[in-house]
Amino acid sequence: MLQAQIFIDEDELFGTKSLHEFIVQFLIAQKIKGLTVFKGISGFGSNNHFHRPNDLFSFDETPIMITFIDDTEKVKAVLTTLRVEVKSGFIITNQVEQWT
Repeated sequence: MLQAQIFIDEDELFGTKSLHEFIVQFLIAQKIKGLTVFKGISGFGSNNHFHRPNDLFSFDETPIMITFIDDTEKVKAVLTTLRVEVKSGFIITNQVEQWT
């Protein structure tokens, strides 16, 4: 099995829809086995600008991580198709084992 994690900012859009909602709906349509969306309390990206969206008077973007899991080949195919539509975001994958 393969786990994918997609890191984006909460305020990113795909057309007029929020990017994380678009990605979730896309993954549901692809019949992915499971996914979770995490809203971060802080973080930074390649520019090393530390985002603290919960600070008083902060205008920083809230970090979002979408993680999903399925069979390795399906995750790779879904990510390939998604990348055609969505150019932003940072995506990583990890081999995982399911414990039952």
